[in-house]
Formats: sequence, C-alpha cells, structure tokens
Amino acid sequence: MKDELNALLPLARTNALVIQELPDETLVYDEERHKAHCLNRTAALVWKQCDGRTTVAQMGDRLGEGVQIPAGNELVMIALRQLEKAKLLATPVAHLPAEVTALSRRQVMKTIGLVAAVALPLVTSILAPTPAQAGSLKGSGGSCTTGAECDSGVCAVEECL
Repeated sequence: MKDELNALLPLARTNALVIQELPDETLVYDEERHKAHCLNRTAALVWKQCDGRTTVAQMGDRLGEGVQIPAGNELVMIALRQLEKAKLLATPVAHLPAEVTALSRRQVMKTIGLVAAVALPLVTSILAPTPAQAGSLKGSGGSCTTGAECDSGVCAVEECL
C-alpha cells in the first residue's frame, strides 16, 4: 500500500477559483460551479500541497508537522476524498487502494484520539448564487425585506406596498 501512496501525486485545480486565506481556514469560490468551499486548516494544508509532485506520504509527514499531531496518511486521504468531491482537484484520486478508500473519519478518530479530532480535515461547501441571481428582484410570493427587492407588488413589507 505504501508504494501505491508514494505513486499518487494529487494536483489541485487552479483555474476559475477565487481563494481567500484566513488564519484558520481557506475560502475557495468556484466560479465555474458557483460554489463556495470552506477548507479547515487541515484540508487547506493538504490542498496547498497538491502540486502534482508531492506524494501522499510526504503530505502526511508535513501535515503532522503542521497540525502538531501524528497525522499520517489517513488524514491526507480523507482530505483528498473531500477535495475531490468538492471538485477542487484537477486529477481524480479514485484509483486509491481499497484499504485507503474504506477509511472513515470515525476510524481515524479512534487512531489519533479524540483530542486530535479538531485536526480532521473538513471541506464545507455551499451553492452560491450567480451575480445575476443575486441582483435580481424577488418574484411573486417572494419574501422581500425592502421596497427595492419587490417586483410583484404583493409583499407584506410596508415599504414594498
């Protein structure tokens, strides 16, 4: 299995992404899919190393240093699966060995302990409206908060009427 992990060289997507790094997380907006993703510190550390040259084993070693716990390859694999699901990787990681793909967050938590559970990688995604959707008026039956949003003239907000 170690040889398979050393052969795996994940590559992060870089096109059509707006990236904002914050102290404990990284926000990524996918302009093609109109989705916003919040990567916690662990997931962001893995994603930043997806350069097509760094192996999973190397990522595991560096991740352990970055989160100050014995991270290992398990956390890297969980992060890679989440990054792939969020479409933030340019290359798929579907060819992983069965014992790696079967790992769950719960199994890894048992291995690294509950204290280190905060280090588990997490990618949270939401669908963001396109600029046209965000700037459009509310339709009939919509919930307006100001008169400027009202298109139907039947809103319950006093200033809409």
